[in-house]
Amino acid sequence: MLKKDLIEAVAEQTGLTKRAASDAVEAMLDAVTGALKSGDSVLITGFGKFEVRQRAARTGINPKTLEKIQLPATKVPAFKAGKALKMAVK
Repeated sequence: MLKKDLIEAVAEQTGLTKRAASDAVEAMLDAVTGALKSGDSVLITGFGKFEVRQRAARTGINPKTLEKIQLPATKVPAFKAGKALKMAVK
């Protein structure tokens, strides 16, 4: 499903115009992004939890030269599915 498909589904299920549904989807994505940027997690009950995880520094390999390189520690976004979502997919 693409973003435009999600917007169409939201518009269809809520009776909103596609423009209003697009604004709602964009606002939700901006809110999640903003929370993750500030280090907060976002819990959507019944769906899942978005959070920022710390990835430790590690040794990697350059695929072109096969040379070992040191990869720095970094923050990465992560999602953990909630129980209701897991059961729906099962």
